[in-house]
Amino acid sequence: MFDRHAGGERAILAALDFGDPDFSESVAELRLLASGAGLEILGMVQGKRSRPDAALFVGSGKADEIAALVAAAEAEIVIFNHELSPAQERNLERRVHCRVVDRVTLILDIFARRAQSAEGKLQVELAQLQHLSTRLVRGWTHLERQRGGVGMRGPGEKQLETDRRLIGIRVKSLRDRLDRLGKQRRTQRRSRARQKVQSVALVGYTNAGKSTLFNALTRADVYAADQLFATLDTTTRKMYLPRVGEVVLSDTVGFITRLPHALVAAFRATLEATAEADLLLHVIDSSSPGRERQMDSVDKVLAEIGADAVPQLRVYNKLDLTGVAPGVGRDEYGKLQSVYVSAQSGAGLDLLRDALSEILVAGRIRDEAGMSDEDPSQPTALSA
Repeated sequence: MFDRHAGGERAILAALDFGDPDFSESVAELRLLASGAGLEILGMVQGKRSRPDAALFVGSGKADEIAALVAAAEAEIVIFNHELSPAQERNLERRVHCRVVDRVTLILDIFARRAQSAEGKLQVELAQLQHLSTRLVRGWTHLERQRGGVGMRGPGEKQLETDRRLIGIRVKSLRDRLDRLGKQRRTQRRSRARQKVQSVALVGYTNAGKSTLFNALTRADVYAADQLFATLDTTTRKMYLPRVGEVVLSDTVGFITRLPHALVAAFRATLEATAEADLLLHVIDSSSPGRERQMDSVDKVLAEIGADAVPQLRVYNKLDLTGVAPGVGRDEYGKLQSVYVSAQSGAGLDLLRDALSEILVAGRIRDEAGMSDEDPSQPTALSA
């Protein structure tokens, strides 16, 4: 159904520079993604263009260069650091004589490998099917043949039409199941809200150290590794803060530049916890030279899921790699804006807990003041 990379496939990577300032970082990220998918990287082809070629994306000469490297290295797959159209993938495969997949397909494959929970697997399958539905013509040589099948299709229906119809049925089933799970999660959140339990969500670029920080704050045992997308399934734990009491902390999937829209849509239900949190901890890899770009990427996804209005505290992590001392940053009015920590060594975590308490206490006071200002003539939830 979906092209899954078997571990150890021999791969050639391809990336074009269209004048983006973060090109070198993007290439390094592609290598990490390919390694995370279990691919054996045999070589890299790079080039510069002002815009993509309509037919081959890279142009005829660069396509021939890739084909020569594929033949010399006996590669099985070419991974592009870009989003290709179905036509470009087909044309490239004919030219280089092996499978060609784009960045979106690679990320989907990694998500399929890493998803652990039943809901995570459903979300990944939904994203895969949505992506696959635009590429159904790939690999089919029998599309013009009429095929029968009891209970499967009407008279004269072609294989491609059948595939599309079956995918549509499966997509609807997956969405229905995810909707039911989403309703259960919303019910749990409403229950916590009635108990006045405040919620905090960790967000950030993939591999910024969110899961390590989550474990350090909650003494949990969430899987954490130095790789992209180590965490896919949202995990929630309770933690105690002075002056606040119990707080619900959620660890979420990491974001990435050009995160596939199908994935954002499929994970929207899971990411609702982010949009409904009282506070976001935006975890940043302070050792990364591309941290500003990564922060922008996270903010764009937060806006896409409706979480851009949630208060945010920036947590600059991995101080153990930079030599910077732990500390806090405030604006000219004394409002907390950032905390500098190392989740790995524990340095600065006491400052982070104090900052959380300060922000959540202030938020609770504002909420209570807002409730006291409500029109007394209007019925409350209890009197209604």
